[in-house]
Amino acid sequence: MTDYAPLDAWIDQHFDEEVAFLQELIRVPTNTPPGNNAPHADRTAVLLEAMGLAVEKHPVPAAEVSAAGMESITNLVVRRKYGAGKTIALNAHGDVVPPGDGWTHAPYGGEIADGHIFGRATAVSKGDFASFTFAVRALESLGLPLQGAVELHFTYDEEFGGELGPGWLLKNKIVQPDLMIAAGFSYQVVTAHNGCLQMEVTVHGKMAHAAIPESGVDALHGAVQILNALYAQNTLYQQVTSNVEGISHPYLNVGTINGGTNTNVVPGKVTFKLDRRMIPEENPVAVEANIRQIIADAAALQPGITVDIKRLLLAHSMQPLPGNQPLVDAIQKHGLAVFGEPIPAMGTPLYTDVRLYAAAGIPGVIYGAGPRTVLESHAKRADERLSLEDLRRATKVIARTLADLLA
Repeated sequence: MTDYAPLDAWIDQHFDEEVAFLQELIRVPTNTPPGNNAPHADRTAVLLEAMGLAVEKHPVPAAEVSAAGMESITNLVVRRKYGAGKTIALNAHGDVVPPGDGWTHAPYGGEIADGHIFGRATAVSKGDFASFTFAVRALESLGLPLQGAVELHFTYDEEFGGELGPGWLLKNKIVQPDLMIAAGFSYQVVTAHNGCLQMEVTVHGKMAHAAIPESGVDALHGAVQILNALYAQNTLYQQVTSNVEGISHPYLNVGTINGGTNTNVVPGKVTFKLDRRMIPEENPVAVEANIRQIIADAAALQPGITVDIKRLLLAHSMQPLPGNQPLVDAIQKHGLAVFGEPIPAMGTPLYTDVRLYAAAGIPGVIYGAGPRTVLESHAKRADERLSLEDLRRATKVIARTLADLLA
């Protein structure tokens, strides 16, 4: 295809409808935790079917969902078959972290102001429910002879690791695409990303009355010593650099800490959760063994302190697979044309569901509607937002890319 003007024109003509679709998606909360996400899938299916898109609903068994710490998941698949050829999957996730405090716009309102749409998941990644859906609709509106197929994979387990989202669809052979594009941002095509290890560490001491503290073992004091050792290691990580553009060095974050029973009681148990980001060059097995050793060594220096360590998540990094180059080339070509600037291929310090497709041998990239950086999007912070113009233009880039690859 050489004339993309009709595609662009269809998207412009239907852009108000695309924005309204996104507003409807934002207005159904998908806070994860607690992870009661089936209602959003049901609403999304109704909206898609109203557009003439047949939707397969794939509920994950309740026991698997509960074991993962969530309440309900229904993954959605839309299949559009055009002829013999490769199947390209477009994947975005609907689950999101809770909104938190500090919003100046309703977190589930889908309000529009200053050229942006505000709300949790506007940028990550209900915005790409919209861009991917309307890119497919634009492509089909032209009635062109196409080969291959497109599938929409709208899933609900990215925040907890993806194993019950794309991982579950792939494991059960519900989907088996040849190529895939996952939700991302508009100003780069991402071909590699960090891995992530999450662990829950429980530090055990012995409760005692605060008036006779020597009769107990202070679990919080033990936890502080362990945390000091971990933070010291975190400083050393800055000396380890990645060769992947866009990814700097490994790092560690302690996100939650809980413990104790009352102000006048020596705490007998403290629990904290840590997140260790791994650059693509690192070995996840070695990383986990090292973290466990640091914790054990620090605990051994504290008489009476014992530790339990539970792995919560091990998400491998994503490295480029041979075969993703047609995706990269097409997105860069059309990104330059639509945005008027080069779209670099690079890595990201995030971890995503794309690694699950890569692990199944499916080449993929990350590209979608969003700003230059996560910081600009306010993802996982108050007032998450998406530029409407970025949404419009990313939809055009995806539609043009599909037109090329399915011609």
